Amino acid sequence: MVNTEQRRLDDAAPWRRWGPYLSERQWGTVREDYSPGGDAWSYFPHEQARSRAYRWGEDGIAGFSDDEQTLCLAVALWNGQDPILKERFFGLTNAEGNHGEDVKEYYFYVDGTPSHSYQRMVYKYPQRAYPYEDLVATNRERGRDAFEYELLDTGIFEGNRYFDVIAEYAKAGPEDILLRITVHNRGPERAGLRVLPTLWFRNTWAAGGSRPRLRQVEGGVEAVCERLGARWLSCLTEHEPLFTENETNTERLFGQPNPSPYVKDAVDRYVVHGEKGAVNPDHEGTKVALDCFLDVPPGGSATVRVRLADRPDPAGGGSTDAFDMIVDERRSEADEFFDDLLPPRLGDAERQVVRQAVAGLLWSKQYFGYDVEQWLIEHGLDPLNATGVRNGEWNHLYARDVISMPDTWEYPWFAAWDLAFQAVAFALVDTEFAKGQLDLLLSRRYQHPNGQIPAYEWNFGDVNPPVHAWAAYLVHELEKARTGSGDHDWLERMFHKLGKNFTWWVNRKDADGNNVFQGGFLGLDNIGVFDRSAPLPTGGYLDQADGTAWMALYCQTMLQIALELAVEDPVYLEDAQTYFEHFAWIAVAVNAPGKAAMWDEDDGFFYDLLRLPGGDAERLRVRSMVGLLPLAAVTVYDRAEVERHPQLLTEAAEFLDRHAALTSMLSEAKTPSPRGERLLALFDESRLRRVLARLLDENEFLGPYGIRSLSKQHGERPFEFRAGDRVYSVTYQPAESDSGMFGGNSNWRGPVWFPVNALMIRALLNLYVGYGDEFTVECPTGSGVRMTLFEVAREISDRLTRIFLPGPDGLRPCYGGQRIFADENWRDLILFSEYFHGDNGAGLGATHQTGWTGLVAVFPSLFAGLDGQDLLERGMSGIFHRPPEEEEQR
Repeated sequence: MVNTEQRRLDDAAPWRRWGPYLSERQWGTVREDYSPGGDAWSYFPHEQARSRAYRWGEDGIAGFSDDEQTLCLAVALWNGQDPILKERFFGLTNAEGNHGEDVKEYYFYVDGTPSHSYQRMVYKYPQRAYPYEDLVATNRERGRDAFEYELLDTGIFEGNRYFDVIAEYAKAGPEDILLRITVHNRGPERAGLRVLPTLWFRNTWAAGGSRPRLRQVEGGVEAVCERLGARWLSCLTEHEPLFTENETNTERLFGQPNPSPYVKDAVDRYVVHGEKGAVNPDHEGTKVALDCFLDVPPGGSATVRVRLADRPDPAGGGSTDAFDMIVDERRSEADEFFDDLLPPRLGDAERQVVRQAVAGLLWSKQYFGYDVEQWLIEHGLDPLNATGVRNGEWNHLYARDVISMPDTWEYPWFAAWDLAFQAVAFALVDTEFAKGQLDLLLSRRYQHPNGQIPAYEWNFGDVNPPVHAWAAYLVHELEKARTGSGDHDWLERMFHKLGKNFTWWVNRKDADGNNVFQGGFLGLDNIGVFDRSAPLPTGGYLDQADGTAWMALYCQTMLQIALELAVEDPVYLEDAQTYFEHFAWIAVAVNAPGKAAMWDEDDGFFYDLLRLPGGDAERLRVRSMVGLLPLAAVTVYDRAEVERHPQLLTEAAEFLDRHAALTSMLSEAKTPSPRGERLLALFDESRLRRVLARLLDENEFLGPYGIRSLSKQHGERPFEFRAGDRVYSVTYQPAESDSGMFGGNSNWRGPVWFPVNALMIRALLNLYVGYGDEFTVECPTGSGVRMTLFEVAREISDRLTRIFLPGPDGLRPCYGGQRIFADENWRDLILFSEYFHGDNGAGLGATHQTGWTGLVAVFPSLFAGLDGQDLLERGMSGIFHRPPEEEEQR
């Protein structure tokens, strides 16, 4: 029987219109930067955010909006002590933080459904004055070798003097939104709190649109605009409505007279500073806050109930009981949805991790508006001739979409390779949204006419790893496993668009045309000796082991997609053969003998190759994820999948026979395994065993909480390279790096990162299907314990999941030993950080990067419903099909 939430998703368009689409930070973004030098952080700082109207989007605490962010609803707070109204979360800019930008608040996304029929988050709001100046000053004094100074370090939570503010959204219908704000006083004394649910229109009229209006009417506030028509806001708690305009306070910021006395920061001035004339006495405007005062006893709670509906008298009317019944019913439906979704064999602790990881993904969906051509014009530039200006060559890019963001505060903009991993995690709960996200960056509004996929807002022209094809195929397989049939038309559209991107890579990133790729940045920041996006201090260029591995995986996946499409249309067999031949030539180039090769026979590892201007080449012997990624370029093709196309087998064999160099390298592709699978890889069994020995060595890559990005051996033996008078070095740093490369958040020299770990797990499962139970390795290396590659994959998955599970002391490793997270009111709240300490699993970087760290939702769900024999019998194409006994339990 299909549950209620799944039925909503089957007819999801109206239910998706409203959701948690507000960013946690709009200030300091490229979109809002109109400075001549492109210093986004300085041009629009936090200090101006309360007074200055945004151009392209909005932010707010626990925010909800429509899918074009026309009308926004969020929570503002004041504890009677803060110097400003808490309307948005505070954090440090890249220049202020000793390890880059960093949000300095504690908020947790704890639940949600894909249709956003139910959403819940928790914010821990101190009862003392928020220490803005202390956080900025202390962090500025600390160097890169010191820990960050966090809000907990200030002592502001001592004595439990804080409020838990729980915001719950529930939809009575697609256009009928309930917001229940429950405030718990965790302190020892009675405390007052002003809770101000705030409704406002995004300022679109400054750019020429019609002006919407809010006005007080009987029973609440009426909101009218051209796009949405009329909406009504009501509140069941005694309150005072405070009206103003969402307009910049030019007098405060720029010393220029305001065209209207009622401006964006009026509510802050009225509530915090007592300026009674700041708000509009006529009770109209484009922004309104409902000022509710709560007097909360120690250990007690109080509630504010707000409703935004498409009619003035929604179902249930003004009854508190009816309101709560709807919210509680939606929460119960969320429970039902996850009970049906997750394997019965999954433990309670793992279920909690998966559910909160999914919640983080759902809360990280944000409206992203950015018309680059208009933005360039507003800079006074010619959009047809804006070279040398940030994103000047992307004047075609026009975004007005709800997009899965990496992090709601630190990365409130899409990033191409992040989005691919996020789509895979989303496919666990919402395949349609996952497909739409992958399709979006390949649409004509985003993908460059030359085929490049935009990387991220700070530089669309930078190069992210090409993982879109892999994600698209996996999402297709997930949908096929869930429904019994994949979306053939969608996959076909994706294939053609991906073909343009593949051609861009071949034409732009293979300097010598020898099937070895450069790529540049490739998302791994400071993992190399040099900034790989900048000119090298030696001159010349880098042949990148990771760039070449990404392209090999690209070939393998495009071949998979072509075979899938060829089931209905044999014309795609020609494409399949083309991608097979591309892969074959890459495999030969990677494994070419001699000094000018990426493979180092002495070390048993792959390295970047420095090509010098005079024609010499030198391996950069840094043992890092760069040299492990060739392991990810492995794909097994099921027997039935291959035998369905005998023509391809014949032509592939003929191709290999014509080229002797290829035959030896791809012997396993030519010869099926005992079960009939065909394996494509960048290595033979001998080299595989040597790389695995390093991968699974706890003194190198295998950490207690996953695969490290750099070998631990570089802690004792740093790699050094001399260029002229300067020595460049790479040292194992399990936490934040001391490198300033790519700003403060550049940390690939030791920590555990989920996306590349996911690819390692995928590779091991493919290799297991190809080699079977007969192939075993020591895990960990030197332990004497032998495992199949399936068992190794599960072991790595378990180590990653363990980051978020409470230990015997009640502490989760992700919190790095901070005792407060074992307390009653903190222990069930999980943060999914950007990356994790290579030795102790502590969360680091962006604290809400449930984006790709949301992949943790996939791992325990996968291995709870799968064992090795299932995988050998069903092959990789059936990896997400549940065993029959589990289906019967449902």
